[in-house]
Amino acid sequence: MHGAEQVAFALRQAESGTPVPEVCRKMGISDQTFYRWKKKYVGMGVAEVRRLRVLEEGNRKLKQLVADLSLDKQMLQDVLRKKP
Repeated sequence: MHGAEQVAFALRQAESGTPVPEVCRKMGISDQTFYRWKKKYVGMGVAEVRRLRVLEEGNRKLKQLVADLSLDKQMLQDVLRKKP
């Protein structure tokens, strides 16, 4: 995974006129990756990209926790229903 600095650098290079294929070659990424970054991070600085990534990771962890807790709750409810 590329760091926030690398993402911001790639986008700045393209904004300053470096052809996208050249940016991609230098970064070792596909055109698809570059355009995904551009769509997601356009206009952001390094700190903003980093912050967004941290927030997204936190969100992913919270969603996983909710899924795990929902499964635990369902299992406990099933056990309680089966008790005489």
